[in-house]
Amino acid sequence: MKVVILCGGKGTRLREETEFRPKPMVPVGNRPIVWHIMKTYAHHGHKEFILCLGYKGEMIKEYFRNYLWNTCDTTLLLGRQPAVQFHDRHHEEDWSVTLADTGEESMTAFRVRQIRRYVPQGEPFLLTYGDGLSDIDINATIAAHHAAGKVCTLAAVHPAGRFGALRIEDNGRIQTFSEKPQFEDAYVNGGYMVCNHALFDYLPDDPGVMLERKPMDDLVRDGQLHAYRHEGFWQPMDTYQESQHLNKLWADGRAPWKVW
Repeated sequence: MKVVILCGGKGTRLREETEFRPKPMVPVGNRPIVWHIMKTYAHHGHKEFILCLGYKGEMIKEYFRNYLWNTCDTTLLLGRQPAVQFHDRHHEEDWSVTLADTGEESMTAFRVRQIRRYVPQGEPFLLTYGDGLSDIDINATIAAHHAAGKVCTLAAVHPAGRFGALRIEDNGRIQTFSEKPQFEDAYVNGGYMVCNHALFDYLPDDPGVMLERKPMDDLVRDGQLHAYRHEGFWQPMDTYQESQHLNKLWADGRAPWKVW
């Protein structure tokens, strides 16, 4: 399945880093966080990526355009017939990465709408944000999505209360979606989603609409939003402290999301 990653936001809560680069390019270890997210999906067999670019998107293009330069030792021949030799192989050689400009100021619903042409009609796809790491079983979310028969299945996790809180029935159907809950013991939107192509019909032609507002409300209204409960590791990178935490986990060899 194709993997759509939202990479266009300005990341204002992480201004220490995002003043100079888009949040998906903030490093964890020696690689940008979006690379870690992509490695998780690739580990589960999903290697066709569509990156929705916006703020400082040229830096993401530059990184992938020069991927071999960024990851391999190199020999340069400087004569009249110059050549470049890359010495190292890497595990990303079978990836495809579509870099789609979805607008500097676009909100999330419009960004997803903009890449509709890259998802074949009727084909389901995976959707996530470019700033959260998890040890989630991607293929288990897909199985839960197919079993539920809904338009969208999202991962429900247990972090702090500033994310979208969910009230979930025993059968997995989501009854309410609250973007700004005031408590920390509810399930919240972890951002790892499985979507039918019909999701595009819920996305208005308006760059000011967030996926987490009207489209989610409409899915709940129609009984088309389902939850996959993930009880394992999930950590966003919204603040400098969270960035430092993820980097320390990586440096200490204790990164739960490193399933590859």
